[in-house]
Order: sequence, then structure tokens, then C-alpha cells
Amino acid sequence: MSTMEATLRSGTQALALDLSDAQITQLLDFMALLQKWNKVYNLTAVRDPAEMLTHHLLDSLAAVGPLRRHLAQAAQAGAPAQRLLDVGSGGGLPGVVFAICCPQLDVSCVDTVAKKAAFIQQAAVTLRLPNLHGIHARVESLVGPFDVVSCRAFAALADFTSWSRAALGNGAVWLAMKGKHPADEIAALPAAVQVFHVEPLQVPGLDAERCIVWLRPTA
Repeated sequence: MSTMEATLRSGTQALALDLSDAQITQLLDFMALLQKWNKVYNLTAVRDPAEMLTHHLLDSLAAVGPLRRHLAQAAQAGAPAQRLLDVGSGGGLPGVVFAICCPQLDVSCVDTVAKKAAFIQQAAVTLRLPNLHGIHARVESLVGPFDVVSCRAFAALADFTSWSRAALGNGAVWLAMKGKHPADEIAALPAAVQVFHVEPLQVPGLDAERCIVWLRPTA
């Protein structure tokens, strides 16, 4: 077992994620693909593989447990198959990670940069992920309906929710991955957006504050 695989497996165990060997392989293959394309397309500023594993892969994986719980609750409530839109996905973080770990979830990654959307399409083919799609567009132009709209270090909450509002389906939620608790951003939200949970995350191997801000429209 490689050092990278050992670190990844240790991290997924710390996060209590039940992943198959095939999913572990897909995650490692995704990181290799990201490193390969990054040399030409500048998908991420992080170049060191070990740093990429903690700051990107494990950071995104920390949100998988909460997302799975949300999807399970939706399924129990009788919701049909769920669709997720990952906004400003860049190199596919967390969108590609979500598609690997939640195969029942249909994941679309949108980015305004064509080469980043093309990378997502390539990842879908290379990793054999029929539930993953890359979209080259401005999020404001998308109408959905999506059941979850996610982002990671994308924009202020007020902008994120405003730009992606039309993509939400009935009963849909926003999942915003943030660093420290964004009290100022939450205070700046309009009355039409409600924060119903701020969920702390612990990223294995990363000594930094992380959280998910869960939001829904009030009307």
C-alpha cells in the first residue's frame, strides 16, 4: 500500500466513512488526474501531492458524512433520486468527491472557465462516473431543479445564494463549505435565506477550522 493510500484510508476511517476499495481507488485516480491536468490547466494552486491529499481530498471528504445523512433523510421522506449542483467547482472539489462517495447522487459541476468544466467531463469518463457532469456556464443561467446546491470556498454566502437561487428545486437546500464560522456573512444574508444549521467539520491531518453552513430559502 502506498503512503498516499494509507493516509487516505486512515483519513476516511477517522471520518467514519464506509468506502469500498473501488471508491478508494477512484479517489486516488482522481487526485492523480488532478495533478496531471494541473500542470497545464492550473486547476489548483496546491502542487504538493501530500498537501493536495489533506487540503483538497480529505477536506472535501469531511463533508461526505453530513451530505449522506441529508440524502438519507430526503429518501426517508419519500424524495426521488437527488440531484446536486456544485458551484464554482474548479478542479471538482467537492463535486467529484461527492460523485464518487454518493453514487446514487447525480452531480453537476458548474464553472465559468471552460477548461475546468472540460476537466470534470474528462474525470467522469476516466473514473467511470456516469453520475458526474461538467457544465461550462454562469450559475445564474442555470434553472435546475437541483435538490442540493453546494460550494467550497466560492463566494460570500449572500452572493452564493443569490446567484444560485433559480437552480433550487422544491424543498432544496444550500450546502456551503467554509473555514471559520462565517458570522459576518450569515449576518449579511437577506430575510429570504435562512441558516438552519452550522455544522463543524474536523479534517484529518489538517489543523484548521472548517464548517458547513446549511441554508434554505424562506419563501
